[in-house]
Amino acid sequence: MANKRKNNQRPLLNAMQLKWWPWLLLLLLLMLPYLFFLREAVVAPAYEIPYSEFKTLLKAGKVTEVQLHGEAATGRLSAPMPIGPQGKAGERFKTRIPAFGDESLLPALEAQGVEVHVGEPKAAGGWFAVVIAILPWLFLMGLLFWAMQRASRNLSGGLGGRGDLQQFLRGATRKAEVPHVTFADVAGQENAKREVQELVEFLRQPQQYRKLGAEVPRGVLLMGAPGTGKTLLARALAGEAGVPFYSISGSEFIEVFVGVGASRVRNLFQEAKKNAPSIIFIDELDSVGRTRGTGLGGGHDEREQTLNQILAEMDGFTGHEAVIVLAATNRPDVLDPALLRPGRFDRHVTLDLPDRNDRVAILKVHIRKVPIAADVDLEHIAAGTPGFSGADLRNLVNEAALLAARERSKTVTMQHFEDARDKLLLGSVRTLAIQPEERHRLAVHEAGHTLVAYFVPHADPLYKVTIIPRGRALGGTQQLPEEERHTLPEEYLRDRLAVVLGGRAAEKQLLSSVSSGADDDIQKATQLARAMVTRWGMSEEIGPVDLRESEEHPFLGREIAQPRRFSESSAQAVDTAVRRLLSEAEQAATDIIDSHRAALDTLIHRLEERETLHREEIEQCLAPQERAAATATRDNLPQG
Repeated sequence: MANKRKNNQRPLLNAMQLKWWPWLLLLLLLMLPYLFFLREAVVAPAYEIPYSEFKTLLKAGKVTEVQLHGEAATGRLSAPMPIGPQGKAGERFKTRIPAFGDESLLPALEAQGVEVHVGEPKAAGGWFAVVIAILPWLFLMGLLFWAMQRASRNLSGGLGGRGDLQQFLRGATRKAEVPHVTFADVAGQENAKREVQELVEFLRQPQQYRKLGAEVPRGVLLMGAPGTGKTLLARALAGEAGVPFYSISGSEFIEVFVGVGASRVRNLFQEAKKNAPSIIFIDELDSVGRTRGTGLGGGHDEREQTLNQILAEMDGFTGHEAVIVLAATNRPDVLDPALLRPGRFDRHVTLDLPDRNDRVAILKVHIRKVPIAADVDLEHIAAGTPGFSGADLRNLVNEAALLAARERSKTVTMQHFEDARDKLLLGSVRTLAIQPEERHRLAVHEAGHTLVAYFVPHADPLYKVTIIPRGRALGGTQQLPEEERHTLPEEYLRDRLAVVLGGRAAEKQLLSSVSSGADDDIQKATQLARAMVTRWGMSEEIGPVDLRESEEHPFLGREIAQPRRFSESSAQAVDTAVRRLLSEAEQAATDIIDSHRAALDTLIHRLEERETLHREEIEQCLAPQERAAATATRDNLPQG
């Protein structure tokens, strides 16, 4: 294939080389007048001298030849003389004869025997001067024409060698194909599948809906966090209905040339209408569907032109065109309102993160081609991956398979899944030279988290604790919820604050000092306490008032800053309430540490010895009967 490509390129290169000689010949022809004009000036330049100096040289017999052209005169000396600037020697000269004439000039020339030539006066603007003036422009125009021809050939080659600009405006050729994916391949997301199920019936039997005067939504907007399966659901819808599926990303509409995006939108919808019933899927709709009026180009911005064309195409559907437009985004807050009105994307389907049962179903789909060992428990893996999306679970299975292949194992075991989960959550294991004093402080810190998490009544069960550095963390205490939580009670959040600050409290009690290792703990505790006060009304001083300074995005998992909408006195009250919550949580953690000092010392010693302790080993260090006593102690603590 490579040799064939080289053979195809050789005639093109030879043709380009043959086309060089006309341009070279034209360049030489254009330069000939310059060469003739400049030859004499370069070989023997003529210096301008005053007329009086000319008469002096003539009387001295130094002039041998004179050419008269009206008021201009040029001549040659018998030998080079210093007539040039700064005394430079020259043989040829030129001068101007006075306008009123000089009657003694001709007798003087005859007396000296000078050879005299008389010609017509030189015209100020002859054809030679015109040619000299336009030559540079002709050369630049020829060069520009050549560059445009070369750019056109390059563009044609980039578009497949056709030389057709329409192919560029049309974008990549898309075949009308029916996906082989169905709803059976989409694990979980039962609510979302129910939302789009009626679209399947419409695509299969559109006349049944038209008889009753029903109109199926023209556009369906799939919203959800990244990796929840929006594209997979769209393909499954087309595969279930058995109709052609056209998929394109919103970024493909945006090009450096204005108008290309709108042209591609028109061509895409034309192809879908020709093959109706069909489905158009636009991924990352927010890349072109952002609110208009925010672009640098105003109404002429390329993104806005593309959005306007999408709106016009969706309004152009008639009742006889069974074409449904699906779009996916994780930023519905930035979409233009015109996209969301009835008649366009008027049905919104939200794809949530999978719950525990859905995670089990997703894992079963992804392990179909993976040899699994007998000890693999999908229920346990699903319980240990709260907050994982479908894409995250697929990555988990792949990482476990990679670990098994690295160990040359024939099957993927439960330990491979555990290691893959730790790698995704905490990062890869790092090799650090940690000093004994720092290692002991790290064990004290993590043991403090573990002790408080074990004895507070409303904390999630412990999974394991480790002092092995992973990612950016030097250690970690992991908890796994036994059940999915959709609301967070106040007592659970208060205990959560105590667990987060348990490491710092243990350092203070056992080592009489604190370290920078609590940086992330303090940040998380402060964010949680501020949310309790400003968003959830869990403070008696503040009450049920919304005083948040940022809005958490529902799909991206990050906060978006907002302008402050409350007074300085309210801000000061919020700071006081947050500080009180954190102080109470740290005091609760300190009381638990003081009450179970012997158990904490045992846990620290075992952790320094083993580096990683799982739930069973943790329970061996912390006596189970002490939990009841700790619960009673905890209930007696002030709850704010």
